[in-house]
Amino acid sequence: MKTFIVTGAGTGLGKELALLLAKKGYHLLLIGRSESHLQAVKELIELSGGSADFLSLDIRKALEIGEELSGLNERYEVYGLVNNAGVGHFGPFDQLTDQQIQEMLDTNILGTILMTKAVLPLLLHQGEGRVVNIVSTAGLRPKVNESVYVASKFAVRGFTESLQKEFEGTSIKFTAAYMGGMNTLFWDYSDHVKDPSRFRTAEEVAQIIVDHMDQDSIMIESKK
Repeated sequence: MKTFIVTGAGTGLGKELALLLAKKGYHLLLIGRSESHLQAVKELIELSGGSADFLSLDIRKALEIGEELSGLNERYEVYGLVNNAGVGHFGPFDQLTDQQIQEMLDTNILGTILMTKAVLPLLLHQGEGRVVNIVSTAGLRPKVNESVYVASKFAVRGFTESLQKEFEGTSIKFTAAYMGGMNTLFWDYSDHVKDPSRFRTAEEVAQIIVDHMDQDSIMIESKK
């Protein structure tokens, strides 16, 4: 059974993508930092007849990724990776803390790059595969009070498009998913968005991504 790895799989979009991919017949390897959340998603997948395992790790740490993913191709037929884990802190640039800036850059950029670097050899070993990077529309245009978040997503967009060029003509495919805000827990700790209920749900966005995963880019409007 082919395996899809999903980061940030414990909640929100990552959780919904994992559930849908399991229904498509993939084995899921769920990655995140909360074992309880990952365990809950694993149980949901198994209740619906799917198959899943999980790893609790910090995608910002190369050594930890290397240790946890070592020998993965001996246990799984790794086919795909969804780089979904992300962090956003919003507000005027001069009010962002150094810690908030570092967290966004480390999670959104470095985490995506490190996970791709770790998984890509497994896809090359299989001779095929797909990497889906959740970029968001913040990777397409500037936004007020989102300067560093936008910078991180522009970087992920550039990374994705460069790999598309680098692996053009091969069986390793890269997809960039661009969507606006979603009605998820992402906004619970911020007043940047006053009414997230006007946004699409994570389930809706996940369905669109899975339905169009064979494309180089997926554009999803945030409003219902």
